[in-house]
Amino acid sequence: MSETTAQSVTPEIDTLPGVRDYIALLKPRVMTLVVFTGFVGMAVAPGHMNPVLAAIAVLCIAVASGAAGAINMWYDRDIDAIMDRTNSRPLPGGRVDPDEALAFGVILAGFSVLVMGLAVNYVAAAWLGGTIGFYVFIYTMWLKRRTPQNIVIGGAAGAFPPIIGWAAATGEVSWAAVVMFAVIFLWTPPHFWALALWRKLDYARAGVPMLPVVAGEHETRRQILIYSAVMAPLGVAPVLFGVGGWIYGLVAAALGGFFLLSAWQVWRAEDGNDGPAKKLFGYSIFYLFALFGALLVDVKLFSGA
Repeated sequence: MSETTAQSVTPEIDTLPGVRDYIALLKPRVMTLVVFTGFVGMAVAPGHMNPVLAAIAVLCIAVASGAAGAINMWYDRDIDAIMDRTNSRPLPGGRVDPDEALAFGVILAGFSVLVMGLAVNYVAAAWLGGTIGFYVFIYTMWLKRRTPQNIVIGGAAGAFPPIIGWAAATGEVSWAAVVMFAVIFLWTPPHFWALALWRKLDYARAGVPMLPVVAGEHETRRQILIYSAVMAPLGVAPVLFGVGGWIYGLVAAALGGFFLLSAWQVWRAEDGNDGPAKKLFGYSIFYLFALFGALLVDVKLFSGA
């Protein structure tokens, strides 16, 4: 597939950007999930972290997430203008100048990594900088417009926050943090492919080779079921590495079982029936919040941390 069928779109800036427009550039809904999983990774790590340094680390993760989102919006402003889901964003809407959006993202990215390194530790800063680079250069600029595996490989960027949080608390990365990464990594494809199933015309119009556009609905539903079947039991794996106890294990098993059931309903749906995919997309967001929330509660209240 060609890099994109979309044409470069740079609308005239006819209004002054407001605070809401710059907040929108940060992708605050995505940031919430990123910050939460990063915080949990830090909170369940062994040892005790100074509360002030912990707050700085969380802030750096949030700022870095927003910075990557702003640069992503700058690069994707042409296809965002074509898609119904994104055409009201600040750049295609003509409310923020592209150069200002890019500068905004780059400055925030540099600030977040610098502060993480100086205030917390350089291991966490390196992971934070690598995550920003991976999202911007590997996913946004390379994979997104070239391959239906864009979200599989590129989704790793959204899975790094628990590793960053763990590194902020301990100065190193353990297998427990890698398992948390793996859960989010395997969660990402069914989460985004569920969205892509009922937004496939949007992606097709913009020339983005999401799996439903390239391989069809049937193959996408099959892949959703496969990834869900691998991810669901992996949610219990932190217990095997000494993070969380039986309470978390039971909650993780129940959440994973319902995720798998929802994926099965997507698999059984007929082409054109987007209802199960919409339900899975909504549940997938709840699933990740609930899974990491259960891990946090178990470790802090029941496992003696």
